[in-house]
Amino acid sequence: MSGKLTEIESRSATARQLDAVIGAMRGIAAARSREAQGRLPGIRSSALTVGAAIGAVLAHGSTEPARMPDHDARIVIALCAEQGFVGSFNEQIIDQALSRLASAPCELLLVGTRGEIVANERRLPFAWSSPAASHADDVPSLASRVTDALYTRLGNRGATHVSVIHAVPGIAVHCEIVEHSLIPFDFSRFSVERRVQPPLLTLPADHLLAGLVEAYVYVELCEALMLSFAAENEARVRAMLAARANVKETLAELTQSYRQVRQDEITADIVELAAGATASF
Repeated sequence: MSGKLTEIESRSATARQLDAVIGAMRGIAAARSREAQGRLPGIRSSALTVGAAIGAVLAHGSTEPARMPDHDARIVIALCAEQGFVGSFNEQIIDQALSRLASAPCELLLVGTRGEIVANERRLPFAWSSPAASHADDVPSLASRVTDALYTRLGNRGATHVSVIHAVPGIAVHCEIVEHSLIPFDFSRFSVERRVQPPLLTLPADHLLAGLVEAYVYVELCEALMLSFAAENEARVRAMLAARANVKETLAELTQSYRQVRQDEITADIVELAAGATASF
């Protein structure tokens, strides 16, 4: 076998191995996305429970916490990817954050190592960062870290507007990016119905309400982080599908090249044998 045929066979073997790796990565990403979306009903159920408690405290006679004067101090939390092979996922998140920063001065909190890389490439300053979740089980602890960082800054700087930017899973070719407002806290979304038997409180109502608001923000961050994790893995599935299509195309081209080179060598051998036979006569 000629060196050219050997080279083509070697490249074909490498392409087949790559195809197997891509298939495995796609399967893992799809499973993680399904797992993350399976966790969302539990998170939303927790939000309903905390929301019902907020409504009960408000009905008990507690007033909404006084809002700080609006100095237009803003915090934006951007949720990016922790791992690669996600196409333009991180660029879309950073683009949305940049548009927000362009409209008003903001302090940026960044989640996701890959997002940090994109932010650094664009020289986008951020005040705090953390690795994103690598598994769905990591989301609660990550949400706790983000909540702690957020409330530390709320206490130190008195920000009056806080929003979180993240992707949501779907069937679109590109990720859908949404921005969800966390603060000012919207109390009007909770049902306030005074009960005949008021709830038994072991804390001052105002302190309890402030704690419930923080708990609700934590649950909202859990939902946003879980949605972002599912969307990240969906983006990875799409990237792997595109990569697999390219590998299949390369394999088809290599197979065609192998057949062509092999046919040329056979033809050359036949011509040489025929020329030798003619010379012997």
